[in-house]
Amino acid sequence: MDKALKEKKYELVEKLGVHFEHSQQLAPVAARILAFVILTGKFGVTFDDLVCGLGASKSTISTHLNHLQDLQRISYFTKKGDRKKYFVTNSDGLIQSIENMMAQWELEKNLHQEISDYKLEINNLEATPAHLEFELTFHENYIKFLNLALASMMDLKSKIAALKTQTLS
Repeated sequence: MDKALKEKKYELVEKLGVHFEHSQQLAPVAARILAFVILTGKFGVTFDDLVCGLGASKSTISTHLNHLQDLQRISYFTKKGDRKKYFVTNSDGLIQSIENMMAQWELEKNLHQEISDYKLEINNLEATPAHLEFELTFHENYIKFLNLALASMMDLKSKIAALKTQTLS
């Protein structure tokens, strides 16, 4: 890999790592390992590649690799005649992340629906003056957005599952 691409990879490892720290509550090194594995692709990355590439100790890399495997975010394969493990992202982990995200969005959608229903009840009371009625447009638009997002994520999940099935065939 040429120097410019290598530098770009390490910049992306850092950006993606920071994102994973916040979005998935991963430790900094675990987040960078996951980013490094993602940016290496289906050929996999070895333990030594991670130690060298991330500049962390062997024990630190080992601890976080085990944690990421426990979370099912990464898995490994071996090559015939080679004792090394090659780490790759786990498509099951990606599907699980999508399912978790969708469950969170579904909860949020239901909460906004309950709030909207409550506000509508207040608005429909005869004793409620017009100037005190709740505006419901935000909730309606947000629920529509979440429904579209959920449908889109369901489509993505189906495509990932289909790719996994093709790969196993």
